[in-house]
Amino acid sequence: MKSPSRALSGGDSKSKRSCLYAMFPAVCLICAIVIFTSLMFSSQPGLSSWKMDAQQSATVDKCKNQCRPKGSEALPAGIVSSTSSFDLRPLWDPPMPRKRGHHHTVEPPEAAAEVKLNASSSLFAMAVGIKQKDLVNKMVKKFLESNFTVMLFHYDGTVDGWNDLEWNSRVIHVSVNGQGKWWFAKRFLHPDIVEDYDYIFLWDEDLGVEHFHPDKYVSIIKLEGLEISQPALDPKISEVHHQITARLRRSTVHRRTYKAGNDGKGCDNNSTAPPCTGWIEMMAPVFSRAAWRCVWYMIQNDLIHAWGLDMQLGYCAQGDRTKNVGVVDSEYIIHYNRPTLGGVDQTVLNPQEKDHRVDVRRLSYRELDIFRKRWEKAVNEDECWVDPFPPSSE
Repeated sequence: MKSPSRALSGGDSKSKRSCLYAMFPAVCLICAIVIFTSLMFSSQPGLSSWKMDAQQSATVDKCKNQCRPKGSEALPAGIVSSTSSFDLRPLWDPPMPRKRGHHHTVEPPEAAAEVKLNASSSLFAMAVGIKQKDLVNKMVKKFLESNFTVMLFHYDGTVDGWNDLEWNSRVIHVSVNGQGKWWFAKRFLHPDIVEDYDYIFLWDEDLGVEHFHPDKYVSIIKLEGLEISQPALDPKISEVHHQITARLRRSTVHRRTYKAGNDGKGCDNNSTAPPCTGWIEMMAPVFSRAAWRCVWYMIQNDLIHAWGLDMQLGYCAQGDRTKNVGVVDSEYIIHYNRPTLGGVDQTVLNPQEKDHRVDVRRLSYRELDIFRKRWEKAVNEDECWVDPFPPSSE
């Protein structure tokens, strides 16, 4: 017979084991929670580090995608000045700010009182020689009166000969012997330099402006949406080389010419290509800022007469060349066809002076052939370029 004490002791052991078995799942659950929580807290720095790395990577990608001018990568973006202008700046007196177009520029103090409220933001540039001083003087006066910036390219090396004209110190002078206006334009009228100007007038020197008003002309081409244009030529007085440039009476602007021709070579309402439409002469072209940026890239650095460029100007017309290229009739000029760039005035006898006009024309035709071949080669080699004016439309 078992003693009472042993019986009691055996009962207690069983009770303790039952209690431990009951507590075991709860203890395991608590331990699992503690371990999981510890792991979460210990991994949090790594999570934060991953987030920071992702943010830094996004910032780096954003910076890489910034379009910065070449050579400015070492500078903070806000200090980079990527454009310029030909505005004259005073050396000592405080500048007098004024609103000019969409930019703020300054005038020399002595001219500040004469600033017009409707100031133009256009540039008039011209290649000049001292022999055409009378015509150049009239043109410069007209454009300065309309508050244009004026730039003269001296191809004969004579600069001091203009000192007697009152406006001489108010214009920009660039002098290089024996160069034409397209040579000057390619080197001194880079699109970033003339970005400040709404329109670029790039004219020859043998033109008459008695019936031309620059400010009215700008108003017309803005209203008509002309990206590339020229003033019409007075057919009664001018030397007219192309029918489309002749002035039409009772017209403000015309964009095409009409001419009978055989084998479909004439010009009519169905014509869509130069020289019937979308074409101007290179004598007195006017370009919008956007059009000039395109044209400047098309000017070949080594082809100084720019022959052939006129037939491709429509590609820079910012859209439909039959609408965005035109000739302004209500503001017209006179083409006197005076000898320039090596030409000799036949009315003045000087046996020591050689007439180089034949040589100039010979080189011009040679450059025309080179330009055409370059254009064809570029079209054939550029697989990504799509012609907006395919030959079938011409």
